[in-house]
Amino acid sequence: MNRLHVERMGAGPDLVMIHGWAMHSGIWNGVRDLLAARYRLHLVDLPGHGQSPAWASYSFEEITDSIAQILPRDSIVCGWSLGGQIAIQLALSVPQQVSKLVLVATTPCFIKRDDWPWGMEALTLQLFKENLERHYAQTLNRFFTLQVNGSHDMTHVLAQLRSYFFQHAQPDGQALRAGLQLLLTNDLRTALTAVAQPVLLLHGENDVITHVDAARWMQRQLPDARFIGFPHCGHAPFLTYPDQFIANLYDL
Repeated sequence: MNRLHVERMGAGPDLVMIHGWAMHSGIWNGVRDLLAARYRLHLVDLPGHGQSPAWASYSFEEITDSIAQILPRDSIVCGWSLGGQIAIQLALSVPQQVSKLVLVATTPCFIKRDDWPWGMEALTLQLFKENLERHYAQTLNRFFTLQVNGSHDMTHVLAQLRSYFFQHAQPDGQALRAGLQLLLTNDLRTALTAVAQPVLLLHGENDVITHVDAARWMQRQLPDARFIGFPHCGHAPFLTYPDQFIANLYDL
């Protein structure tokens, strides 16, 4: 089995937290201590990120299967962005292990399509992928800025994001490319309607990476979903509004 690094802390119901593309579990540093006062946290590093080793390949199925192997029964699964797509797939593939979902800045389909206006142009993401090969540091800095765009305290949030990111070595290059490929190809819109667990959707109203209307659309499709929008907030509401983020997870 492919190995993943998972940090565990706290006591209470199991809360599994899955970060997004290019990041690692340190991104939760600003909220994890207070969450650990209520929950038993399982902070996952995706393969090739943080302290998880690189893998030979990075298919969506391989990643979700490996997380399913370490997922306690009746876990609350909280996923951010790409991590949210993984959380959706876990709810579908191992429903007995997932009691609730928290989808943070998540979209079921990252790319704009003829019947999906709330996505990024495929060409934009393809160019981003190519620039990552040529100008790694510059492209990653651009991504950091995009994540905090629209946040009311952008300078502070950006500094915090960068501080957390650089606590670990850079992600594996193949893992980054594979993650972008997943974002280019994943389309969970049809599968999403089969999610039976309660879902909490948390989304920044000014998110320029995953459009807030994608979250509102998911709320309409899901049988048991609640949407909370964060005003003056970009792609990382747990950085911009940590107290409100924690309060919403306490209220599950």
